[in-house]
Amino acid sequence: MNIRKTLVRSLLMLLVLTLLCGVLYTLAVTGVAQLFFPRQANGSIIQKNGTAVGSSLIGQNFTDPGYFWGRPSATADYPYNVLASAGSNLSVTSGDEAAAVQARIAYLRDADPGNEAAVPVDLVTASASGMDPDISVAGALYQAGRVARARGLAADSLAKLVAEHTQGRFLGIFGEERVNVLELNIALDALARQ
Repeated sequence: MNIRKTLVRSLLMLLVLTLLCGVLYTLAVTGVAQLFFPRQANGSIIQKNGTAVGSSLIGQNFTDPGYFWGRPSATADYPYNVLASAGSNLSVTSGDEAAAVQARIAYLRDADPGNEAAVPVDLVTASASGMDPDISVAGALYQAGRVARARGLAADSLAKLVAEHTQGRFLGIFGEERVNVLELNIALDALARQ
């Protein structure tokens, strides 16, 4: 009789905790997120002409010279693979990392031979997740000349576009100013149609 009573209490406790932690807590958190942060709770999806084209939280692999390029991605199989989010785990003293950085610098120089400016570090080093959607303002401005020539636009208009899409530091003190590459490229397409 004692074992039966203990078993019934245990199963009842399992049911109560499952309802509390598995159902009610989940519904409460989802409700609060949808109420106060609906965009973030739904993946920060970016729409273009009514169609979802990506998330402001996940980078995309732009390779056309007429677009701004994001940070390199070290994810497995292909760049920005959300199923294999990871960095290369190469240290700054690694010979493989140094070779990868040199190859990326050469690639950027070949894509824009007249650009003698120093290459911003974020354009040649992958982020820890391999999914970084942002680049530095310097990274965007470094590419403005190449993008302007490829699209037949004035470089000044692209510098203004970068300034309009620059996001400030978090709470004004944390991190660096940054530019979301997908949002910038969508604005670039809109600018080209004007």
